[in-house]
Amino acid sequence: MEIGGHLIRDLFHTKPHTIPNIIPSKILSFGFHEDGNDKIAKQVIEAVDPQTKSITLKLIGGELLELYDSFTVIISSDQQWTTWTFLYEKKTEETPEPLGLLGFVIGLTKDIEGHLLK
Repeated sequence: MEIGGHLIRDLFHTKPHTIPNIIPSKILSFGFHEDGNDKIAKQVIEAVDPQTKSITLKLIGGELLELYDSFTVIISSDQQWTTWTFLYEKKTEETPEPLGLLGFVIGLTKDIEGHLLK
């Protein structure tokens, strides 16, 4: 990344309300756009850890919880890196891996980086 990973983390930590304005085509209110469909992913900030430079978001509602019993996202950063970690429990063995969401957050990270480089 051309910007420091801390800028992505800081944006989610201190200014999450600005994300829909930065990338309106991908963020819809408290939701997101994935695979041609609008989806909801309501989350709460469960933890902010300055030592590990991470933010933990716990999903509390939306379509993802129809597929998974629990879903947590950890966003961490170090210098030029931003790492997204998904911790989830599938409802059934047939539940797919969240690859669509992975593609979404990769695009989200790139769009935020483009905005911050302006």
